[in-house]
Amino acid sequence: MNSQPRYQPYTGPAAGWGALRSVTQHWLDSKQPLKNLRALLKTNQNGGFDCPGCAWGDSPESGHIKFCENGAKAVNWEATKRGIGREFFARYSVAQLREQSDYWLEHQGRLTEPLRYDAASDRYLPISWDAAFGLIADTLKGLDSPHQAEFYTSGRASNEAAFLYQLMVRAYGTNNFPDCSNMCHEASGVALGESIGVGKGTVTFADFAHADAIFVFGQNPGTNHPRMLEPLREAIERGALVVCFNPLKERGLERFQHPQHPLEMLSNGDRPTSSAYFRPHLGGDMAAVRGMAKFLLQWEREQPGSVFDQAFIDAHTDGLADWLAAVAASDWAQIEQQSGLARGEIEQAARLYAGAERVITCWAMGITQHRHSVATIQEIANLMLLRGNIGKPGAGLCPVRGHSNVQGDRTMGINERPPAALLDALQRRFQFPVPRAAGHNTVEAINAMLAGQAKVFIGLGGNFAQATPDSPRTHAALQQCELSVQISTKLNRSHLMHGKQALILPCLGRTDIDRQAHGPQAVTVEDSFSMVHASWGQLPPLSAQMRSEPAIIAGIAHALLGRQPVDWLWLIEDYARIRELIADTLPGFANFNQQITQPGGFYLGNAAGARRWNTEGGKARFIAHALPEHLLPAEVRSQEQKPHLVLQTLRSHDQYNTTLYGLDDRYRGVHGMREVLFVNAADIQRLGFEPGQKVDLLSLWDDGIERRVKGFTLLAYDTPAGQAAAYYPETNPLVPLDSFGVGSHTPTSKFIAIRLLPASPDQRIH
Repeated sequence: MNSQPRYQPYTGPAAGWGALRSVTQHWLDSKQPLKNLRALLKTNQNGGFDCPGCAWGDSPESGHIKFCENGAKAVNWEATKRGIGREFFARYSVAQLREQSDYWLEHQGRLTEPLRYDAASDRYLPISWDAAFGLIADTLKGLDSPHQAEFYTSGRASNEAAFLYQLMVRAYGTNNFPDCSNMCHEASGVALGESIGVGKGTVTFADFAHADAIFVFGQNPGTNHPRMLEPLREAIERGALVVCFNPLKERGLERFQHPQHPLEMLSNGDRPTSSAYFRPHLGGDMAAVRGMAKFLLQWEREQPGSVFDQAFIDAHTDGLADWLAAVAASDWAQIEQQSGLARGEIEQAARLYAGAERVITCWAMGITQHRHSVATIQEIANLMLLRGNIGKPGAGLCPVRGHSNVQGDRTMGINERPPAALLDALQRRFQFPVPRAAGHNTVEAINAMLAGQAKVFIGLGGNFAQATPDSPRTHAALQQCELSVQISTKLNRSHLMHGKQALILPCLGRTDIDRQAHGPQAVTVEDSFSMVHASWGQLPPLSAQMRSEPAIIAGIAHALLGRQPVDWLWLIEDYARIRELIADTLPGFANFNQQITQPGGFYLGNAAGARRWNTEGGKARFIAHALPEHLLPAEVRSQEQKPHLVLQTLRSHDQYNTTLYGLDDRYRGVHGMREVLFVNAADIQRLGFEPGQKVDLLSLWDDGIERRVKGFTLLAYDTPAGQAAAYYPETNPLVPLDSFGVGSHTPTSKFIAIRLLPASPDQRIH
């Protein structure tokens, strides 16, 4: 399915014929195309299953196709006929598998039976489920403290699985919940919690149809949330503005061809998806927003009452004076230098914002994976509060989440620093002393494993070894564990970077029918708009040995805790019983089982969206930060050698998180390769290289550790001067474990200082 390595700039629109060809290829590659076609038509439909890809929401109406290109890839990738079990592992040792690419590993198919690592043969061998549960329970019971175990969660896990998982772990005695959200939108949760009292977005899907302007910061929806392209295009068509801030020109933010519009497809037409496009420096968004605020302040002083929503500010906010003082004190030279935008561009953006009555602001990883991400998001919130753009139709804050239930997992209690209200509710309902001490996030968990302080790692989905920063150190951390357990659908590198003892437990995916004692079961998920809906698997599991995530968690919990604080195995007979416990414990879930029968699910609600501010002072807060004195951290500035470039890591279009569906990146013109570096042609020349040349990338950080990736091909690409981009997880080894966001611990994967070194031998592509 993957072509020969080549680079050829793409001239087509987002989606359209290119998307249809790609979907067809992945559909056929699943080896069961007819079954998968029927499943695809049930994607995101009432009575069907929730897409295992992104967390973008939908209108509740059924009747039209509700999957995008990348959603179709996710479905066909999961619903493959290929399976691997004991015969596969008899052919390959772990050492041999480590030599294979991440793409090859997952392409082998679904895991079909529980497996235990055998050190003598360096192979995974079959194990019974009861023996696997017993090994986990005995190892956990043998630890000196529950805090010596780390319990990771992927955003794929359902609400039911996440609730059982956090209940089991807290009944065991720890809050160690390193989670995928620690690496993506943690800064959003922290920032918004402090600013508006809730760590979620305030908008609903319906708000996009009423917005006068939609501002998109640091987000590439064409690849990461393709269903978002439709409301952006519709906004343009009805006369609203779509204003984009992104260093790279991304095709999905330029033009879109709708695959469900026959005339447009037949005429090969397309429509724009943005009204204005600004290209800030990496890490420069806070300065850009500060500059916009500085213009608004100037205009308000010139014509009092013309810009600020003073009635909203007086009734609903605190802290305006301190923030405006910080805005006034910000120097234009610093704003322009950090933002990478001219003052005229910032003024244009400010006028677009001030001219719109109802504004939605969206953002994603381009904002959250920086050292000052919390401050940047609070600056965005400040800008929105200034004109009352929170808590009215067509306006609000919209952090666009990644994996399909990453927001729901946090709602269910997957939180290493849980709020007291959650712990109090759990203790009241389940009558056991809930641990109160803060647990480990992802970075802290890696450090604890490296130091030998954490000895067991259990991963509920995901690919921890590849999703995390500083890959060699993370791999070493996992390998130091006494036991590593991976609950997975497919083989990935985390299974190969295992502890002294290791288990692979094969679980059902979103597409699989989940049949328990009381019949087929639905699970639930929560999207970026706080809509909770049911998901029913559509395809028979590939193997009878696969178990659902809730059933696996219940099996571990029963072996570890017996029937305390609940009868785990009884709960699994009917997931409605789990949902009753959720309804008893968590706000917003009253009549949970009844509410999920509604078409499209039900809205959890959002206090800030209703202008109720769950902050300490009972009002939304303008929070003042000085602009960063330097974007380069001290650990880089202290180096004798200065960086050549600042690198951001990103996904290809054939990728979702660490899952690689193929080796192409259609929108960027890359085919059959991933070790590439996108660099401005002038920078390639300035540094003494040529397009097509192979280079090594060396990360700069003052800790004595060499971080290098080798053999990357230089591609002349339209990046801003001094900036570069490359794919993860290949470049995750360059992200220092100690380089993370202030207040969030999110790795700074969008701002890595690098130098380029010639690679040998020099090979070129044409």
